[in-house]
Amino acid sequence: MKLAAFLLAVVCLFASLPTRAFAQAAPAAKTAIEAVLVVASKSPGKPDPRLAAYDATLRRVLRFESFQYIGRDRAALAIPGEGSLDLGGGQRLKLKTTPGADQRLRVQVSWFDGPRALMDTGLVLRPGVPAVLGGPARAEGEVYAVILIAN
Repeated sequence: MKLAAFLLAVVCLFASLPTRAFAQAAPAAKTAIEAVLVVASKSPGKPDPRLAAYDATLRRVLRFESFQYIGRDRAALAIPGEGSLDLGGGQRLKLKTTPGADQRLRVQVSWFDGPRALMDTGLVLRPGVPAVLGGPARAEGEVYAVILIAN
């Protein structure tokens, strides 16, 4: 009987310990996010070959006639995590990632032109599927836009 009581006490002791004490820590989830800065224009223009993969998406979402590549950047981020992307022309994005459902990624995007904040919005990205953010006006008939892709 004493042996049974002792075994019960040992089982209760181990059951009360956190399971993390016995398991290795799981590695943090990671993602890579790429952003491409473009200028969308109402004027017809020659297609930019660097934007060929995104042309149909840009036309559908923004409804402009031509698109000019400005710059791109890529960052490897933990999930959850934070990072920033410098897109050229003084345009910069700050990103905060959190996990989403079904392999989706929640991203809080803050868009800056130099020190001035232009936009703060949230997106849900699916791996390999581009999302487009329409941005501020640049010149008459032109606006900035950012293509975001999580891999």
